[in-house]
Amino acid sequence: MYDVIIIGAGPAGLTAGLYASRANLKTLLLGSSFNPSLITTTDIIENYPGFPDGISGFELVAKLTEQAQRFGLEIISHDVNTIEKTSAEGINAWKIRAEQNNFQAYTLIFATGAEYAKLDVPGEQELTGKGVSYCATCDGPFYREKDVIVVGGGDTAVQEALFLTKFARKVTLVHRRDRLRATGVLRERAVKNEKIEFILSAEVEKILGDTVVSGVRLKDVNTPNSAKELRADGVFIFAGYIPNTSLLKGIIEMDEKGYIITDNQMRTSTAGIFACGDCRQKLLRQVVTACGDGATAAFAAEIYVDELKGTSYEGRTIDTK
Repeated sequence: MYDVIIIGAGPAGLTAGLYASRANLKTLLLGSSFNPSLITTTDIIENYPGFPDGISGFELVAKLTEQAQRFGLEIISHDVNTIEKTSAEGINAWKIRAEQNNFQAYTLIFATGAEYAKLDVPGEQELTGKGVSYCATCDGPFYREKDVIVVGGGDTAVQEALFLTKFARKVTLVHRRDRLRATGVLRERAVKNEKIEFILSAEVEKILGDTVVSGVRLKDVNTPNSAKELRADGVFIFAGYIPNTSLLKGIIEMDEKGYIITDNQMRTSTAGIFACGDCRQKLLRQVVTACGDGATAAFAAEIYVDELKGTSYEGRTIDTK
């Protein structure tokens, strides 16, 4: 029986684990065996405080893991199958089935993050792994002196396009808007990079190729029935995110996109379940905000567990109903 079970092993989940364990709560973190945190695929994080020279996503997660385990956090790589309400000695609790094992806790913290959205165009599914990729850090080295396309206009798309210039001969960034959404410093770097070209106000209509990617068919969003083909050896897609929250459908309140709705204490609509990081509805999805969410969720969970057990401090209260 755990005080807290955290689902998700990214920056939000690991920070929650650090804070919960440091508060002497018996804490288990369940990390996915098949879907690691997206931050581990990021080549360089240069806006996380305390690392002026930047740090890779993989290295940051490794440091967070080591630090959290130092305070006693238990970590198991298991994918969660089901969640249901239960009780332990008359106290409300939650039962989780993860692979072949059952776990119980008084409270849950969801830090399941998000996954890359798909374009859902012909050729995408068939050519995934054969020229279609969602991770420049993973697959960029395969495209030395080749031409690649990056789809998207946000921070991730532009940052990954810049990374791909280390290998590719030419990077064409395709975005459906008439301007990029990425932050100013990233836009400036991309514009100044001679290897990057831009095609704006355009959408990928089809990914071309028989056994491997040979290019894409584009359409101008402002010109009906317009189409042109662009040759490429690889297509990297960064078209937004989909929250990993399907497990919680019918259990807690979510918005129309599937993001978990919380208050400023990371409480969901169901008592005993908290959420933090990229899986929750929020303005800014960055590592630094994920860590802040995780710390808040752990502290709120600590108060919640203390109240359930009747050991709360005066002045520290939270609704347990």
